[in-house]
Amino acid sequence: MNRWVGAASFVLSMLLASTSAAQTTASFLDAVNGLSLDEAIARGLAQEPSLRAARTAIDVARGTRLQAGLRKNPSLSAEFRGEPSGTDNQTMVNVEWPLDLFRREGREGVADREITATELAVADRQRLLAADVRARFGEALAAVRDLAILDELVDASRRQHDLLRSRVDEGASSPIERDVVDVELRRLNADRSLQLGRVERAMFELKRILGASPDDTVRLREALEDVVDRESVAVSVAAVADQRPDVREAAARVAVADARIDRAQREGRFDMAVFAGYTRMDSGFPQFGLSPTGVPERVQGLFHYVTAGATVTLPMFDRNQGEVAAARAERLNALALQEAAELTAKTEIATARSLNQRAHEAVRLYAGDARTLARQNLSVVRQSYELGRATIFEVLAEQKRYLDLERAYTETLRAAYEARTALNRALGEMR
Repeated sequence: MNRWVGAASFVLSMLLASTSAAQTTASFLDAVNGLSLDEAIARGLAQEPSLRAARTAIDVARGTRLQAGLRKNPSLSAEFRGEPSGTDNQTMVNVEWPLDLFRREGREGVADREITATELAVADRQRLLAADVRARFGEALAAVRDLAILDELVDASRRQHDLLRSRVDEGASSPIERDVVDVELRRLNADRSLQLGRVERAMFELKRILGASPDDTVRLREALEDVVDRESVAVSVAAVADQRPDVREAAARVAVADARIDRAQREGRFDMAVFAGYTRMDSGFPQFGLSPTGVPERVQGLFHYVTAGATVTLPMFDRNQGEVAAARAERLNALALQEAAELTAKTEIATARSLNQRAHEAVRLYAGDARTLARQNLSVVRQSYELGRATIFEVLAEQKRYLDLERAYTETLRAAYEARTALNRALGEMR
């Protein structure tokens, strides 16, 4: 009774696993409406939240540039003076306008170069994000490929187990052969379950970098072999390192440092503000005098004054020496960072080009006769077993060799894909 229950339970679990395999394969791949690599990169560049946040830095720099170009505001002051116990009073209105000599050009120069540097920083962030999208896309493709290989082996082992179970019932095979295949089938199912988890994890990571919710449906259009084969052609590396956004940004930071030196020197020069004023003074004495007509009236006079002048700031002690020295030190730092960025870019290009070449050579070795022969060997051993010329252990050993070969081929494809991703990132290509 327990044997029949165990057998029924096993059959039910195999049926559920088969249904799950069909559903998961369809949920990850769609050759018609799925997401291609180019579409994934475009979507990531348009929707990834951190990149959208980085783009706001450009608007901040432009706002700073707008502020830097504005002139200083004039100041207006008014004053009234009155005699507490008398009738005398005085009203004054003054206007002062800072000329801001030499300084506005310095501020504008720094702001203009900051905009350029910020735009290049965002472009470099886009370069890195495109490479990250490629990497996540490749991880998902590799995981799906390993899952497809396990599905193939699970289906073959299940058919083999069904055949052996029938032969054992008929007395044509020993129960040990059935049980060995049973154990192998369970092991493959467990391995497949773990691989399914890796596929789901890779898809969640891909959705995150695309700016999509974990609940969104994302399917892949291409297979890993197709992408690697399409990108196996020689890559033009005519682009020099100094055209990469991060290298250009480092050069722009040197220009920013130059502009800051100029601004600091300008702020250490003399400055001037012009002013003008109007005064109305009503003054008199408590004595009375006679008017031209001989009528007694208070002695009083109404006076109007206009003033104009200029205030000059003389750089006698503070000529902004500290700011100039600090700006020059920042320039030395920017020059060193520029050299480091250029060296890093050249090294990355050379390394990625070498890895890309070697990885695609390895793919060509696998893509030749090796995989075809491995599949033929497995088919021959299975047929030999069915004819009674091989043991089940030889079938399982050959099946394991085939699985190891396919997994090694997946790792080689992954290495080639990652090498091309590194080369694109090193060259600054958005694909």
